[in-house]
Amino acid sequence: MMATTHALFGVVLASAAMGVAPEFAPVALVAGVVGSVFPDLDLYAGHRRTLHYPVYYAVAALPAIGLAVVAPGVATVALAVFLAGAAAHSLMDVFGGGLELKPWQAQSERAVYDHYRGRWVAPRRWIRYDGAPEDLLVAVVFGAPAFVAFDGPVRTFVGAVLLVSAGYAIARKHLAALVERLVPLAPSAVHPHLPERFRDGSDPTPRVETGD
Repeated sequence: MMATTHALFGVVLASAAMGVAPEFAPVALVAGVVGSVFPDLDLYAGHRRTLHYPVYYAVAALPAIGLAVVAPGVATVALAVFLAGAAAHSLMDVFGGGLELKPWQAQSERAVYDHYRGRWVAPRRWIRYDGAPEDLLVAVVFGAPAFVAFDGPVRTFVGAVLLVSAGYAIARKHLAALVERLVPLAPSAVHPHLPERFRDGSDPTPRVETGD
């Protein structure tokens, strides 16, 4: 899924937190958006493996949410919403495409690495690839509650994120073609630092791995 779709899910989490503890809405919003985007910081360093933990984030989020309910505060709410966002991100990526430059070709069988079981989880492809029309639809669905729960700057933020989402969805396949043209032109010293899918256009190990 698009990073923007994940960010908008963070807004959904903040909307839910606002219904329970409106006084913590600002911190819940920031923590929700940051936590929902955080796993993608591994984009250039073991993407969907280094910071994606579909099991461990969820396990950590449950007691954190319980603590936030029992002892609500800035720190407890922020931690609970952050972990919930990171957990949701790692799980949501399973429903998308595989780890490859052109996931619409459905050649990769790697969606997210499950550190608990020591293997890659295969993509479900309910959302065929990041930037697919159905991905944009999910982003719109996630963004809609913000226009009810929030006003002012938050609505502006959500509107801007939706515009970026639409632009990315339109350009997605063109961007993959652009990468294919530009990578061969990059200095050889840069190549080792590029993701494998950028260097060869595909998932370097298309079958599901077992073990580290």
